Amino acid sequence: MGRGRRPVARFWAGVVSGRLILEDGSVFHGEALVEGSRFAEIVFNTSMTGYQEILTDPSYRGQIVIMTQPHIGNYGAYDGAEESHRVWVEGFVAREFTGRRSGLGDVDLGAYLETNGVPTLAGIDTRAAVRRLREFGAMRGMITSCDRPDEELIEQVRQQPTMEGRALVDEVTCESPYDIEPEGGEKVRLAVYDFGVKQNILRSLVRHGARVTVLPARTPATECLALGVDGVVLSNGPGDPEPLHEIVREVRELVEARVPTFGICLGHQLLGLALGGKTFKLKFGHRGGNQPVRDEETGQVSITSQNHGFALSADSLPEDCKVAAVNLNDGTVEAFKAVGRPIFSVQYHPEAAPGPHDAARLFGEFLDVCVQEAGPRNEAL
Repeated sequence: MGRGRRPVARFWAGVVSGRLILEDGSVFHGEALVEGSRFAEIVFNTSMTGYQEILTDPSYRGQIVIMTQPHIGNYGAYDGAEESHRVWVEGFVAREFTGRRSGLGDVDLGAYLETNGVPTLAGIDTRAAVRRLREFGAMRGMITSCDRPDEELIEQVRQQPTMEGRALVDEVTCESPYDIEPEGGEKVRLAVYDFGVKQNILRSLVRHGARVTVLPARTPATECLALGVDGVVLSNGPGDPEPLHEIVREVRELVEARVPTFGICLGHQLLGLALGGKTFKLKFGHRGGNQPVRDEETGQVSITSQNHGFALSADSLPEDCKVAAVNLNDGTVEAFKAVGRPIFSVQYHPEAAPGPHDAARLFGEFLDVCVQEAGPRNEAL
């Protein structure tokens, strides 16, 4: 039994024991509220709310998420909070789950997790588990309700692939293009590359007057440009950006065409790679709604929502790229601009679902750039 374990809210009678196992040999015991076994990278999120958005964020493909907030499920789960058409996390862990919802929820979170087949573990010392990850870094691991010996499972965990080198966008992208009409009048037409796009990114764009065409991740740049769009958004997504050589090549073509381009999270990393930069894996990543980011021009600090395990190396960016914002916790690149070109990207999530809305203005600013650039491009044609 885990040290300091307390009784958890039970969704059903007959809850069985479960374990969270890390590749360093750490084993945390608790109760499997939804039974099952999954291997994945173990990460943690510091958000206090927004668990349903986290569960349905495609960027969590290949990961088991531990919530640092000890009490999860207060408001249940409800229609309209999903960031995609399904749950993507491989497993879900919290200290304690609420068995009775209040507020917005249509169903209890437990029922939602069970319906979606998400192995769920409660009752462990999540603080100890997260401190382990902070000290030694994100690890391979598993969540399980099976009764096989610890030693056998630890060895199996160590045989799993690491997140480095994993190209996961093909598992989460759309199969074919589709259009979304703007709210109100059409201000610009945008193409959004779906590397695992969150729905609130799309909602934010159409709310600002963009007609959006969502494109599969490996759409050639020539097909995108043939649409006559005023700008391109490169979305968030899961996995390591380095193996996505073909996608980086297409992004480079977009850059050379001088079409206004806005990268978000994985899209930010891919844009950096296309411009000649390099990425590296963070020790334990940034996942939560409380990351402080400083604008290097104005000195203004925004509290941002983030979810990523890789980052751009500032020293690798070419001279015509300017670091526009940095993370105040660790100094990593949070935004950059291409000097003299309508190219901008951010590592954080301006759509903030969940999280603060300090950076929501960026969508409107990008659309303004698209409008300004559309005139000269049309004259050139």
